Amino acid sequence: MSTMSSYISLFDSLSKYCALVFVSLHVVNTASAFTTGYHSGILRPAFTAHSSSHQLHNWNIPPTKRRLGFLYAGGFEYEDPEEVAEREAVDNPFKSGASTGGTDAARLLAPRLQGSNLYFVGMMGSGKTAVGSIVAKRMGSYSFLDTDSIIESATGATIPELFEAEGEEGFRKVEAQILDSVHAYVRCVVSTGGGAVCMPQNWSKLQTGIVVWLSVDPELIIKRISGDTNRPLLQTENPLGTLESLLENRLEMYKQADVHVEITEGMSETDVADKVVEAVHNFIDENPPAWKTAKANAQEQGLDWVQ
Repeated sequence: MSTMSSYISLFDSLSKYCALVFVSLHVVNTASAFTTGYHSGILRPAFTAHSSSHQLHNWNIPPTKRRLGFLYAGGFEYEDPEEVAEREAVDNPFKSGASTGGTDAARLLAPRLQGSNLYFVGMMGSGKTAVGSIVAKRMGSYSFLDTDSIIESATGATIPELFEAEGEEGFRKVEAQILDSVHAYVRCVVSTGGGAVCMPQNWSKLQTGIVVWLSVDPELIIKRISGDTNRPLLQTENPLGTLESLLENRLEMYKQADVHVEITEGMSETDVADKVVEAVHNFIDENPPAWKTAKANAQEQGLDWVQ
């Protein structure tokens, strides 16, 4: 089979597999590829189906509070103003004087994110999968996805086997296909591969949500993954030197992330998750979504804001 035919067959399998993954996870309020995400307003093109009733059973929301998704206005999705009011009442628990009432600060992230995804980026061995999984579980209403795991399950091959068969370029194309499928869904915490940031087209997907960079010193990473043969790019005579070179090439792209969390030796996965939760809360305060800014500007000008 030619390389091109192999890609077409593989992409078809990936698309079908991703659909099954998202259905099994009961991902709610599916968004189309036109979704603009956190960095834009609450109006989004309405080219998508609503959640079915059985999907709502996974929400940590009392039955009386459950809603079937969005109202439609002129071909666009328009959120119920009551839901917006409930969301605005959730404040940053790390603000001075703020009280969580005993609620985990991670649980309070979900309403503040407005369904936008969290994307974890960073070097291999930085803890994206472990930390992302912890954050998703603590958030309660978010699902966790790991792009490497999806690729392996969809192809029936390990990451090293895919690198050997298709090379890094071929693997990155598969990875991009996965991100293209993943970003069309909401309420997900997504762990990406270390090199996902290298392809410019991936950033159009990542920036529909909030990007979290886990930064770890290469020497600490080598300590963590010493002896791990599932890292094909590090199967060299000088793994540390290779890792440092990879980081140097990717550093400017990692710096484009919305949130930067630096990890030091001695920090546990829970410690890192705590830092991520706080950093994302603070980012939301410092970068309010477009609709909120528009509302503030309208009020400053004495204009009525439609409720």
